[in-house]
Amino acid sequence: MESSVKELSEYRLARAIEMLEAAEENRKINQLKTSLNRSYYAIFHAMRAVNILDGYDSSKHSGVIAYFNQYYLKEGKLPRELSAIIKGSSYLRENRTTMIFMSQGKRIQNNSYRMREIL
Repeated sequence: MESSVKELSEYRLARAIEMLEAAEENRKINQLKTSLNRSYYAIFHAMRAVNILDGYDSSKHSGVIAYFNQYYLKEGKLPRELSAIIKGSSYLRENRTTMIFMSQGKRIQNNSYRMREIL
């Protein structure tokens, strides 16, 4: 593997961790929408970090998610439970309502932490 690909993956994983830490700080000061957004992007950057190791990248979120699901979850390289985490986070990001953020924000953030543990 080229060192530049590995470095890019490490950079993206560091970005995911940064987003997760920002999500926690936003949650502590009751900025739930921002916290949920940062939690989603933590998951997104983590997926991109893994995908690039195969030489795959996409500018579209749907492409990143589809590749990750196909080559890491369906093939059993990572736990399938991540599929529900990704799907739920993506849904909430795309279908923002105050009630959803209020009731689901902490759950999605916890899912971000779970994904961090796995990766």
